[in-house]
Amino acid sequence: MSTFEYNKKKLFNDPVYGFISLPFDIVFDIIEHPYFQRLRRIKQLGLTHLVYPGALHTRFHHALGAMHLASKAIEVIRSKGHEITVDEAKAVCIALLLHDIGHGPFSHALEYSISKNITHEQISSLFMEALNKEFDGELDLAIRIFKNEYPKTFLHQLISSQLDMDRLDYLKRDSFFTGVSEGVVNSDRIISMLNVKNDQLCVEAKGIYSIEKFIIARRLMYWQVYLHKTVLSAENLIVNILKRAKFLVEKGVALPASKALDYFLKSEIDAATFRSDPKALAYFSALDDFDITAAIKHWKDHDDKVLAALCSSLLERKLYRIKISEEKADHRWLASEKEKLKQACGLQDDELKYFIFSGTIANNAYHPKMDKINLIYRDGELEDIANASDQLNISVLSEEVIKYFYCIPKQAMVEKIKNQRP
Repeated sequence: MSTFEYNKKKLFNDPVYGFISLPFDIVFDIIEHPYFQRLRRIKQLGLTHLVYPGALHTRFHHALGAMHLASKAIEVIRSKGHEITVDEAKAVCIALLLHDIGHGPFSHALEYSISKNITHEQISSLFMEALNKEFDGELDLAIRIFKNEYPKTFLHQLISSQLDMDRLDYLKRDSFFTGVSEGVVNSDRIISMLNVKNDQLCVEAKGIYSIEKFIIARRLMYWQVYLHKTVLSAENLIVNILKRAKFLVEKGVALPASKALDYFLKSEIDAATFRSDPKALAYFSALDDFDITAAIKHWKDHDDKVLAALCSSLLERKLYRIKISEEKADHRWLASEKEKLKQACGLQDDELKYFIFSGTIANNAYHPKMDKINLIYRDGELEDIANASDQLNISVLSEEVIKYFYCIPKQAMVEKIKNQRP
């Protein structure tokens, strides 16, 4: 019999899993908190909907899904003779529910544009600490497990590892909403094969093919969705909009923005600021996709022609032309393109970087040096999936693939720039 105390009055009808029950009353209380409700206003995949129109799901969806998978995984692990107390189960579910609460507007797209030198995981920890005070210490154990400061390491691995509930949910969910079938994974099969050996999460050997599929699905989703060239183009465009806006504000130019966005535009907010200034987390908790979108709609008519051209280009989906290659972009060619744009649009040298630039992307489907996905055989022996795979060379998939890209404006964007010039 399950030891979860499901609140049967509270059900979420999830398009991926069907009805999701809440395993503990405190889960509903956390979901009701304004910090968590904010996740309804943050898209899971940033600007990916400009490529895959269905990708409009939110971090709220994903957080519920990851928590749901965690509760199923805990029941499976318990059924195989491993002790997980009610308090530990509650803590894992809370940690999965809150693991992404630190994401800012448009998720990863603007992760280092809003603030500097602090990851969304670190901000999630700050939110969890704040919630813990409000809930009179009920999140103590969840925070310890989230930070991997609890003796049972496998509980942390359910939250953060190469086979965690976060990845299982986002692959299946992102595949569902984008329509990219290559990302479909059998989460039920994988979870049913979970086990624990030497305090490490592992998978029964008969689940090897499901794990192979999982690793390949993750690799394909990165190339086809997360690192899709048009997604990169759109995300770099919104990053440049924020860069230009921050540059102008630092020069004393007035820009209409919400209070929360204005706070981050006017100051260099980093990890130290979040630790020393309570206003930083308060303003961050009020910041979502709507703040950025509303600001961009205002800024498209601003007197600064660079900002106006960038904003109107994004709103009308006049994106950069982007090229992804195995080789670095020819800097002499890029310099000549900058000169052409400068002459055609009358741009200043320091304005060209917003329209012509290069960068790198990386895809690493499996990181055996970080932590392994171990298979457990009937005799209790463990083996890394990279060595055990008999169908695919997983060790090849573990090598990081680095590619280079450059962006230049399409003619439609060039016309936008020209039309903005006096």
